[in-house]
Amino acid sequence: MRPTTRLVAAAGLLLSAACSSSRPAPTASNAPDAGMPQVPATGLEGCLLYTDGRQTGAVPREVPELSGLAASQRHPGIFWGHNDSNNAFELFALDETGAVKATLRLTGADPRDIEDVAVGPCAPGGKDSCIFLADTGDNFERRKEVRLFRLPEPTSVANATLPVEALPFTYEDGAHDAESLIVDSRSGQVGILTKTRASLGDLYAVEGLKPGATGKARKLGTLRVPDDVDRLSTAAALHPSGERLLVRTYTRVWELRRPDAKRLEDFVQAQVVEVPGASQAQSEAVTFLQDGRGYLLGSEFVGEPLVRFDCR
Repeated sequence: MRPTTRLVAAAGLLLSAACSSSRPAPTASNAPDAGMPQVPATGLEGCLLYTDGRQTGAVPREVPELSGLAASQRHPGIFWGHNDSNNAFELFALDETGAVKATLRLTGADPRDIEDVAVGPCAPGGKDSCIFLADTGDNFERRKEVRLFRLPEPTSVANATLPVEALPFTYEDGAHDAESLIVDSRSGQVGILTKTRASLGDLYAVEGLKPGATGKARKLGTLRVPDDVDRLSTAAALHPSGERLLVRTYTRVWELRRPDAKRLEDFVQAQVVEVPGASQAQSEAVTFLQDGRGYLLGSEFVGEPLVRFDCR
């Protein structure tokens, strides 16, 4: 969700208000990171270094509040995207140009504030692929219970009306605002990274998720960047290898690296490096490409660039 005025001030962004639908003016803090010195990712699957970003397309009018992106595991070149709060309960199949290839109208729940999307196993150890939506936005940290919505990844890219399963959960230590969902494609482990002004976020493992029950989010630790120069995470994505975690903020993109990582808690002690970002008005979406050989950035507001980064 777009941050409240006090959060905007903390982030140093010049957005007019939490409910504004107009595009904010460009700011110095949104300057591209092209030319920054990169730290090679040695001993890990995926890219050693990343290229500078190239615009592949733009945010379409159907997704004016693009708040999350996730690469499909069944359909090459397709990314699942969704709007922020106060929009229809829909999921969109997009390509990297921003073209809408299918619209899924979702039923079975009344979402409050969907903030991110991820694709992973429908059940731990399972082979079937599901899409997870994180109804976890809570700017004022007042929600007693938040939810994930789960639906099987469609076998074809076509317009459809599909039901979701609601998977409620609570945090073990009280309410949190969160805009970053993580699903491990190997194990099905589900994680949430909170949005806070104190650090890059607190990482939680969400356990006991099933319809008709309430799961529990267990704190694994706090993620920090060098010298605490950044905070307020807006999106996250786990590499297919499980050894890299991308975390996006309003101004930068970070990659947490942990060779031989087995579970999300391993990232609490990971190497944290800045990777190339892009100038976008409301930076709220990031996903690795399906093969893990790069990543795609998205933003709120129609016409904002979609920017892709590949292996150098």
